[in-house]
Amino acid sequence: MSEIKPTDPAATNAGEEKDWAAAKAFFDSLKTRKPRPPKPQYAVTIAVSSRTLFNMVAERKIYEEEGVEKYVTFQQEHENEPLMPGVAFPLVKALMTVNSRLRQLYPDSEELFDIVLMTNNHAQVGVRLINSINHYDLTIERFCMTGGKSPIGYLKAYMTNLYLSKDGEKVTEAIEEGIAAATMFASGDVENQLSDTQLKVAFDGDAVLFSDESEIIVKQHGLDTFFEHEKEFENKPLAQGPLKCFLEALGKLQRKFYAKNERMTCPIRTYLVTARSAASSGARVLKTLRSWGLEIDEALFLAGAPKGPLLQKIRPHIFFDDQMFHIEGAKELGTIAAHVPYGIGQKYHKGELIEQPVKDKK
Repeated sequence: MSEIKPTDPAATNAGEEKDWAAAKAFFDSLKTRKPRPPKPQYAVTIAVSSRTLFNMVAERKIYEEEGVEKYVTFQQEHENEPLMPGVAFPLVKALMTVNSRLRQLYPDSEELFDIVLMTNNHAQVGVRLINSINHYDLTIERFCMTGGKSPIGYLKAYMTNLYLSKDGEKVTEAIEEGIAAATMFASGDVENQLSDTQLKVAFDGDAVLFSDESEIIVKQHGLDTFFEHEKEFENKPLAQGPLKCFLEALGKLQRKFYAKNERMTCPIRTYLVTARSAASSGARVLKTLRSWGLEIDEALFLAGAPKGPLLQKIRPHIFFDDQMFHIEGAKELGTIAAHVPYGIGQKYHKGELIEQPVKDKK
């Protein structure tokens, strides 16, 4: 009988690496007319839930009233019927428009938006989701379907820059994990009113781009103390908020257009829409952005005036704010709004404390 010789671990590892390199080279050499997703380490990854991408109100009702088995059966029976567009649909189309422009200027670049469908749906529902994505010719190749479990644990693995959902608890969980996230709200049929050539993103300032440190002073000590504080610390940058990193990612892509002398025709435009007063507290905000090396295309200081009318003029694909009364005001006038559940503002509504602090027991 011939003797079985021991395997050399080093030789095995080298062989596996060679096989992997060969497989990767073969995959990269495959040609397709459909744009392929960029490598995650270079991309700006936007993870959207199935209920933000598509209108699944009727399906959700079946799930809540009849249970998961009836829900899955319904989805399978209707898998050849495309789902209707949801609140994040216009945003996804705008992201694809930016990618198209980037590919024209940088054919070999991997610095693009990558859209991931992040859902706790069961895999059996995946066929209808895939059919719907193909029906609308959306470029979404990466899926994460967790079969009823929370998908939040996968966000970092997918290198997510922004997570959008209709589930406020999951969004809060994502923010606690250090991931930019927001809860999206429907605002009627506004898709036809939005730009199809330029992605427009509007941000609140405090507790969104910046921390809530200044907002705490407003809530606890009033405006006069706030104005004095902002003047005293005008040259001290604010700490970053939960969506600072997303603005940073947008800025990285904007600079690729600027490098090609396309600043005036850049398909990404950003807005700061803040309740702050410009003269009394605006300088610190602008100096903070400058210290971060970030630009904002338009800065609107409203000095406490309603944000809805200005947003109605801007017509952003998404507007981020930490306070629900601003979200509600935006929705009423047709703006797609996304709530960022972060900071002291979650304890207030229209200036009134809604959550009493817990007193220490003696």
